[in-house]
Amino acid sequence: MEEYEAIRLKDLMQMDQRDAAVMMGISQATFHRIVTGARRKIADAIVEGKAIRIYGGSYTTTKE
Repeated sequence: MEEYEAIRLKDLMQMDQRDAAVMMGISQATFHRIVTGARRKIADAIVEGKAIRIYGGSYTTTKE
């Protein structure tokens, strides 16, 4: 879910990396590592025709 939220904040909401990190309660360096990993997985899924599955933990999503 961290990767989902990082992509949502940075790419969909077009937030500044620093602001997105603050919203997630993590350092900017950690945010960068999370979003980089997420983008790598998304690219792999697109190029290789793989499904993207979001799972893990207990969470609630909201539409903004």
